[in-house]
Amino acid sequence: MSSAASVAEPSAPAGRRRFSLRARVTLLAAICVAGAVGLVSLGAYLTVRDNLYQQIDDTLIQRATSAVETPPVQSRLQQIPGAFLASTDIQIGLLYSDEKQLVYPGEGRQPPWGEPELAVARGESPYSLRTDTATDTRVIALPSGVGEAMVLAQSLGPTKHTLAELSLVLLLISGAGVVVAALAGTAVARGGLRPVERLTSATERVSRTGDLRPIPVSGDDELARLTHSFNTMLGAVAESQERQRQLVADAGHELRTPLTSLRTNLELLLAASRSQTASLSEKDRDEIEADISGQLDELTQLIGDLVELARQDEPRAEFERVELVETVERALDRARRRAGEIDFDVELQPWVLTGDSSALERAVLNLLDNAVKFAPEGSVVRVRLRPLGDGTAVLEVADSGPGIAEDDLPKVFDRFYRSSEARTLPGSGLGLAIVKQAAERHGGTVYAANAPEGGALLTIRLPGIPG
Repeated sequence: MSSAASVAEPSAPAGRRRFSLRARVTLLAAICVAGAVGLVSLGAYLTVRDNLYQQIDDTLIQRATSAVETPPVQSRLQQIPGAFLASTDIQIGLLYSDEKQLVYPGEGRQPPWGEPELAVARGESPYSLRTDTATDTRVIALPSGVGEAMVLAQSLGPTKHTLAELSLVLLLISGAGVVVAALAGTAVARGGLRPVERLTSATERVSRTGDLRPIPVSGDDELARLTHSFNTMLGAVAESQERQRQLVADAGHELRTPLTSLRTNLELLLAASRSQTASLSEKDRDEIEADISGQLDELTQLIGDLVELARQDEPRAEFERVELVETVERALDRARRRAGEIDFDVELQPWVLTGDSSALERAVLNLLDNAVKFAPEGSVVRVRLRPLGDGTAVLEVADSGPGIAEDDLPKVFDRFYRSSEARTLPGSGLGLAIVKQAAERHGGTVYAANAPEGGALLTIRLPGIPG
């Protein structure tokens, strides 16, 4: 039972998917037009029907009144109403209440009569107007004298025939309107949903091939803006993929050198330990072991920096209030422990922002470590935190080292970039890239320049408020 149910369940969504959006738009347009045309047709039919029946009633009332007022004439020694001689298109007669008989022209047809008409003849009712279903006529009776009533009847056949023709015409017009609406809805749906089809095709192409090329955009409506947004998303995904590829390629390039050196040194140690004739001196062994230790430290730092970069790429849903002075002071405490003979000249003004305190502390520590790395022994690293008065503050770290070459200034915050002076020093080339990434995550920027008194001047600019 469970396996049969699991097989049958997907069939329902598949059946619903066959009813496309274009078909739904067409059907909706046809239904709306059919409803509108149907209501209009029904209203027109009812209005015309009421008007026609009202015209019949008005005509009967008018002719009945005229018939009553027409003076009688003598025909073959018999006195008859003069209206008998002028009534050829209706049925007319004179009803006597005492004899309960109807007198009508010999060539004409007898109008229907019954108890309502007798009541008028007896003076019990001022008039009678009704539809006789047996003969399908409209019958009116008016008193024409004592004990008598003038009875007129008109057939409803022509009127019903006209209404039947009208209903047929309205039905044909309604059907034609529905067909036209369906065709128009199909055309509108085809044209309006074409961008959606392009988006669908592009999405399927991306999922199938990984091709992130943008799709063409036409017009400036909501679908065009949706296409723009989709292209922006594709661009962001492509940029992210390119950064990942570049990071992997750069990491592989940077890892190759220490791994090669480690392998060479380890092979030398293994070869010396296995050889019976050749052996390494203590000095050579110490140098190889020191080189291995340095390469391991370099690998450890490189892997740690890569992990930090990957961690900062992750979205953070919650930030916290950060006292930037406290963050800088914690980074200074860590930097002083490995600064040796280098001093720090610190001036910090309160500044508060919302962000990730650990990421900001790591960025500040990387700036301080970079300054310590290039500063001569016994020199001073200058650290300043000050607001600019425009809703931002700058953290400046300046060393007393050789400074940065003009060609290197635009590149110092790139991943794995190391100037010619820095290649002989320990480091992974990712420290300043981590600084840039942390600043941008907090809505800030980074700058690299040379201080007026000499040495490098690296700056982080962050938004916030005075503390």
